[in-house]
Amino acid sequence: MQLTTRHTISTKYRIPAFFCALAVLVCELIAHPTTTMGVCDDGPYILMARTLATTGHIVYNGWAAPMLGWQLYLAAAFIKLFGFSFTAVRMGTIFIAMLMAFVLQRTLVAASISDRNATLATLAFVLSPLYLMLSATFMTDIYGLFAVVLCLYACLRALQSTTDRSTIAWLLFAILSNALCGTSRQIGWLGILVMVPSTLFLLRNRRTVLLPAILANLAGFAFIFISLHWLKQQPYSIPEQILPPSFNLLHTLLGVFNNFLDIPFLLLPVMLLFLPEVRKSTPRIVGILFLLFLLLLVHPRHPNIFILEPTVGDWVGIHGIYEVLDLRGVAPIFLTPTVQVLLSIASFGSLLCLIASFLRTLGKPSSVRSTSGLPWKQLAVLLGPFTLAYILLLLPRAATTYIFDRYLLTLLVVALLCLTRYYQERVQPKFPLIGVLLVASFAIYGITTTHNLFSLYRARVALADELAANGAPPTSVDNGWEYNLVTELHHANHINFPTIAIPSNAYTPAPPLPGSPCKMLWYDYTPHVRPLYTISFDPNTCGGPTSFAPVHYSRWLASSPGALYAVRFAPPPTP
Repeated sequence: MQLTTRHTISTKYRIPAFFCALAVLVCELIAHPTTTMGVCDDGPYILMARTLATTGHIVYNGWAAPMLGWQLYLAAAFIKLFGFSFTAVRMGTIFIAMLMAFVLQRTLVAASISDRNATLATLAFVLSPLYLMLSATFMTDIYGLFAVVLCLYACLRALQSTTDRSTIAWLLFAILSNALCGTSRQIGWLGILVMVPSTLFLLRNRRTVLLPAILANLAGFAFIFISLHWLKQQPYSIPEQILPPSFNLLHTLLGVFNNFLDIPFLLLPVMLLFLPEVRKSTPRIVGILFLLFLLLLVHPRHPNIFILEPTVGDWVGIHGIYEVLDLRGVAPIFLTPTVQVLLSIASFGSLLCLIASFLRTLGKPSSVRSTSGLPWKQLAVLLGPFTLAYILLLLPRAATTYIFDRYLLTLLVVALLCLTRYYQERVQPKFPLIGVLLVASFAIYGITTTHNLFSLYRARVALADELAANGAPPTSVDNGWEYNLVTELHHANHINFPTIAIPSNAYTPAPPLPGSPCKMLWYDYTPHVRPLYTISFDPNTCGGPTSFAPVHYSRWLASSPGALYAVRFAPPPTP
């Protein structure tokens, strides 16, 4: 009786979902992700939030392909409450990341997954290095993911509602929330464009629901069209082309496949639970899987990047192999090749054990009945078209550059939902207790990489401040493209980006830099930065050492602290 009462209280007050949200906050507080410079793309976005808080207007500055929309207003509210700082703006993302963790746990429960399994699966996702790192920035990835997950939750509730009134209410909420939240990252609008129509297809026999829902969804289409038209007219916004003029299909598909191989690592605490499944397979299946495993290990990855897992990831340094890649010298390595080999075996091995489990249970009845009556066929209709549309939108990016790991966030949620429910129904009803240890280990890794990277960013700022105190202004220092973008925006109203359409003369070709053994990345984007010094991990690179003292920074779980040096950008002139 007491156990039943506890379960009722836990369900009523959504305690597991609140725990997931709180876990994100605690991990971020431990990592201490603060710095006064831009992280990846977010520096110009943060300055846009400051402009909105000051003037009440959204003013683009030559770096925003995403619309940014509602996340700017949320950031402006935090600025009004706490005053302007990079950390105050990023607090808005942490708040949404916590809310997202809550909604994700409830979404998994709505998808016929038990509270316990949904909680562990949610923690495996939201405490991963990818999620924790992005949650500490003002990038659009978490905001866009929130738009999709919130829409998915509302669609699931609409499918499970027993009254027409409740169904319509959830559909209207799905459309309205997706329309507003999608203004941050346009790909979030796939909720209105694909997910809601898929839900309406499943509800096609309920005629009283269809008419108001279809009208509301058409209004959502109109909102998207008007918003995109508005964005296109904004000065210094960056036009985004969906289809490149030409691309190599084989190269594109290989690039997408390469990135999909990261998914087992990014969901490692859940994937490792499938390893015991190999014991239940026939010797023939085990032999075939072993050969596939060897092929995956030697499969070529991105050029000049590690073949093994985890990959270097985004420029943010998600996986923490290197501290950062765009500074001079050789960055410290956090994960040794031996650890990478072990993680590769774990990642690819768990993937193949999952395949073995699927082949073994194919066609057999489920051992666990769905408690909410949501069959796999409905999940397939709801998530299949959405996933296909998302992948198709990734192809042009893979054709022109490559896909960052953060672009996989939405697909990771779909994979997480399917993996967790499959495990619950086909392997065993409850995640084993070892899953708690796996999630905790992954969280420690995520906290460490987040802390180490932000510690490095603080060291970059400290070294630039030291140079400025000795008469070298920020415009004379190449401190990496992220720092340089913010420096440029302190001296100009926009980044000198070549594809800006409005105004037509916004881009001015920058004169070449003086000859140097070092190259400055994207120097033409920041013409006000004319470097005399550059920041390096090696005091003897580029034009040679200077008299400035190095700045050391903390590196948790590493063999030694890191150090940054100010070196000359070009050699001093010979007398």
